[in-house]
Amino acid sequence: MALVIVGSDLVSGLEIVIYSNEQKIDDNISDVRIRTRWVMEHWNEIRTAYQVAKQGTVSGAADVLGVHHATVIRHIDALEARLGAKLFQRHARGYTPTEAGHDLLRVAGATDDQFQQLAGRIRGQGEGVIGDLVVTSLPLVSHVLTPILVGFQQENPGLHIRYLTSDRLFRLEYGEAHVALRAGNAPQEPDNVVQPFGQFRAALVASDTYVVRYGMPKNADDLANHWFVANDVTGSRAPWGEWIKSLVGAERIIFRTSDDKAMRGAIQEGAGLGFVANWEAENNPTLHKVLPARDEWSVRLWLVTHVDLHRTPKVQGFLHYLKSRAQEVTL
Repeated sequence: MALVIVGSDLVSGLEIVIYSNEQKIDDNISDVRIRTRWVMEHWNEIRTAYQVAKQGTVSGAADVLGVHHATVIRHIDALEARLGAKLFQRHARGYTPTEAGHDLLRVAGATDDQFQQLAGRIRGQGEGVIGDLVVTSLPLVSHVLTPILVGFQQENPGLHIRYLTSDRLFRLEYGEAHVALRAGNAPQEPDNVVQPFGQFRAALVASDTYVVRYGMPKNADDLANHWFVANDVTGSRAPWGEWIKSLVGAERIIFRTSDDKAMRGAIQEGAGLGFVANWEAENNPTLHKVLPARDEWSVRLWLVTHVDLHRTPKVQGFLHYLKSRAQEVTL
């Protein structure tokens, strides 16, 4: 059962087209094109499905929408019956969107953004930036984005910020985030708009505690006699992880963790030598650079947005604000 959904700008004239192999909205038509009128008639159900996907549970969606959980279930059942497709897999922990559900919810998210912008104009807020803005990045650049996100929200009081830090790649095509700051090679997804955003520079450091306990490495050759703290995330995009393994071997990595804060804490407590942001190495008097920074320890950063949302006032406003403060960014 295939479900394909295409969306366009609500303000200039929303068009959502749904094709279904087993369309139950009209028993006489196998492929039905449903435009704005159908979406408006069933927007409550579509919005309910969108919130279930965002919250992951019926009760969470009910709280956000201010309705009884039975209403949420009724909306989901009715929408699935109309489309002739399962939008969610039900399990003990909640609801997970199916492939058809992801297709619908991507468009629902974009439409919800457009509704919020339209409502703002109707209320006399002009092109004001309102609603939710979801931004994601690796934890290692949170020191850069946090003050910028706070400043952007303060300039746009109708905006609610969600800042998600994780090593996993959030799927912009499914509406999981509006803007992503990614590291490594340039993202290749065809529906993404990708812009360069500098580099993250790392430094190999030893803490005061480590130096007292083990001494400072004399040179690069002496590193094989020292202990290291490293990332334990499979498939990590940090180049210094592979550099450590190739230089000293896994047996010298005495402390591994998947949490950035825990890793910095272990380095600070003297468990081993390790990598921190270059700005932290230069501003923390208890940390000492073991070697000068190397290009092979740097990671390129990219601003990524999805083409469906790239031109919305909210996303454009944040991108312009972020770039205007780029000179303040220390990576």
